[in-house]
Amino acid sequence: MNRPTPSPLAFLYDRNATRSHAILDMRLDGCRTYAARRGWQVAGQWVDRGDDAINAVRPRFGALLELMNREVRIRPVICLVHSWGRLAHDSALRSALQQRVAQAGGHCATTFDESDDRTRPALVGRDTGH
Repeated sequence: MNRPTPSPLAFLYDRNATRSHAILDMRLDGCRTYAARRGWQVAGQWVDRGDDAINAVRPRFGALLELMNREVRIRPVICLVHSWGRLAHDSALRSALQQRVAQAGGHCATTFDESDDRTRPALVGRDTGH
């Protein structure tokens, strides 16, 4: 007997290097709205702030991945960002972060209907030395 696949669980991620929260709040609200329109449950939001928002080591992103890694056994998991730049503006760092999500069993998506789901097998197979 086949069970229906549970709806995806969205992990909202952003980074904010400034003290202003207005634009950050708008982006996160946009992510929540996007997830709701697709019927995705929201697991929570993770925001790296200050220097953590611009460094390669992202403590809140790491915490997101830990929970994602546990939840992937139950249902599909997605790291939802407003735009690809919310992961990183640097393409190499962005790819490395996307790879970490893929290795945790998920994929990344944006509120602009972009997704790396189709390239996930290639991301999982990539070795960045981390």
